[in-house]
Amino acid sequence: MADDRERLAESRQILDRVEREADASGLLGGAARRTGARLAAQDADQEDRIELWGTRIGRVLGLVITLGLFVWLVLYLLRG
Repeated sequence: MADDRERLAESRQILDRVEREADASGLLGGAARRTGARLAAQDADQEDRIELWGTRIGRVLGLVITLGLFVWLVLYLLRG
């Protein structure tokens, strides 16, 4: 009887570990979802339209500027 309980507990631990690893395997998808939620300003106050749109615009502009600087740096380094 105790042996069955031990096996059951071990089986549950293995299943929990497999579930956590399956979530980790979608790391890129999770990062994309978090980035999309961040750019959509889901953490901002949804009732305040000005704050919501200001946050969205600011985050998108920040992303565009960062990507532009990255492209400029790569082009600068390639030219030597």
